[in-house]
Amino acid sequence: MYTLYIANKNYSSWSLRPWLLMTELAIPFAERLEHFSDNLDDFRRFSPSGRVPCLHDGGTVVYDSLAIVEYLAERHARVWPADGAARNWARCACAEMHSGFTALRNICGMNCGLRVRLNEVSPALRADLDRMEELWGEGLKRFGGPFLAGDKFTAVDAFFGPVAFRFQSYRPPVGDVANGYVRRLLALPAMQRWYADALKEPWRDAGHEADVAAVGMVVEDLRVRA
Repeated sequence: MYTLYIANKNYSSWSLRPWLLMTELAIPFAERLEHFSDNLDDFRRFSPSGRVPCLHDGGTVVYDSLAIVEYLAERHARVWPADGAARNWARCACAEMHSGFTALRNICGMNCGLRVRLNEVSPALRADLDRMEELWGEGLKRFGGPFLAGDKFTAVDAFFGPVAFRFQSYRPPVGDVANGYVRRLLALPAMQRWYADALKEPWRDAGHEADVAAVGMVVEDLRVRA
């Protein structure tokens, strides 16, 4: 059985991607949650990069969320869309999410249990939101929905799972199509399970909490007390 190493569910957007994919597709795995640490050597016990997520499959170690997805795709059906055009588009969208949307990542860091009023929507954040809406709208229109590359949940949807939690926390100004897709992701059983676990975590990471305070005002904290 696979072992998937992840970090705190409240914060770890990168961990969510393969966890969500494997859970929704019913790919069996053992979950190993390791709390964030300032010392990367703590994570190097199980991850060559000192980062999460990291997948162990017997003696094989696969790190980085995109590499994990491709590793799983070689062994399991339904990770990518069956249709070639949809599969190509899904891979492009995943790669864009993996390397882009810097302002969205930096300003709206994943913090599942908080509701935050942003101080401003900067031009850089607005540009990322516009591109996100354009990308999602393209996939939904081109492949018919309700998921980005067709009627089935695939890796491209898993890659945008963390964005759904970000939108829930910060409520950025986006249109009905984007908000509808966010609601669809948030309603997934695996997303609801991750969210419930995140709210139960009593741990706080000073860096992640400071990032939120720098960009907005916390109007609600739904987490258990630290």
